[in-house]
Amino acid sequence: MVDMPGMADAVDVVCVASWNADLVSRVARPLARGETVMAHSFAISPGGKGSNAAVACARQGAHTALIARIGSDDFGRMALALWQREGVATQHVEQVDGEPSGVAQILVFDDGDNSIAVAPGAGAGLGAAQVEAARTTLAASRVVMASNEVPVAATLAAFRIARAAGVTTVLNPAPARPLPAELLALVDVITPNETELCAIAEMAADAAPQDAAQRLLARGVGAVLVTLGANGCALWRRGVAMQSIAGWRVADLVDTIGAGDTFTGTLAAALARGAPLDSAMRRANAAAALSVSGRGAIDGMPSASQVDAFMGTAPAS
Repeated sequence: MVDMPGMADAVDVVCVASWNADLVSRVARPLARGETVMAHSFAISPGGKGSNAAVACARQGAHTALIARIGSDDFGRMALALWQREGVATQHVEQVDGEPSGVAQILVFDDGDNSIAVAPGAGAGLGAAQVEAARTTLAASRVVMASNEVPVAATLAAFRIARAAGVTTVLNPAPARPLPAELLALVDVITPNETELCAIAEMAADAAPQDAAQRLLARGVGAVLVTLGANGCALWRRGVAMQSIAGWRVADLVDTIGAGDTFTGTLAAALARGAPLDSAMRRANAAAALSVSGRGAIDGMPSASQVDAFMGTAPAS
């Protein structure tokens, strides 16, 4: 495990985290099968849904810790340097020899959208053993979050500990795949986009969002909070009318990489402070909107003061 001096077990948010170095090429449009195009530019930057969400969470003022597995390579060292700069606790990060750190190959298109292929590397070995080693930290936290970039066994183990301790659980189900019934029943808040919503509900891609959300609620999920990109987000809960929030106007769209992770991390930070879910989602919605003005997953992630200022001045679309 990697120690960070001064970081105690008690934290606000624990993230069961993936780490990837993002290899980002910027191209005009999506590629056809077998096609080669010239890229406008190339860059290597920090990534991984879990790491991104943890950084977003820490920038909102939450004391955040990771459970993760990385390689003893240059990309692993990049991760540790990032987490140290951002004040994210790493006492439960396992660094291993002989395995590469994760990478994500990303194509960013001129309209700001993107496509991503992830090779998890050492992160594929994250499991119940690493989670169990962090039991005390998990049980003492206020929110535990994870994404589908980490093995289900790790998320399931962490959410079992969290549920037993009365800790709120947040799952970003990307990349989308069907999830075990036991895991869904342990999720307090799930944050899919529209495409992921239908996939995890095991419904057709053109299914009505409310039908897919109701299916997840019936399977034990506490709340279904669907991100809608520029159109904001929508929240479904049992016995409560659906709530929706419009998107925010953003003057300069650079790319959407990390917007969903910013949303999840900001949501977790707000929930850890005791904010009601509807208030937390409004803040997450604003933070995600701000994030698209920066390049890559990390550059655009706002601080708490930036979100405060934005929510006070920027009109909804």
